[in-house]
Amino acid sequence: MLILQRKRNQSILIGNEIELTVLEIGADQVKLALTAPRDISILRKELVEAADINREAAGVGSLNALKKMIKKEEAE
Repeated sequence: MLILQRKRNQSILIGNEIELTVLEIGADQVKLALTAPRDISILRKELVEAADINREAAGVGSLNALKKMIKKEEAE
């Protein structure tokens, strides 16, 4: 894990195409701006985790697991 310190209006670059800029710094939160190509998915981690939990509760561990289940049924 890389840990960086940035001040308001400072940025970091990830590769050549992704820029992360600190917009505001508050007492218990930081407002960030991300600039990236449209083909790069940017998701909040808690939403991805919630989706994973929902899939597990529905009996589908992951999209890959679902695809394997479908292929197995088609083979039978």
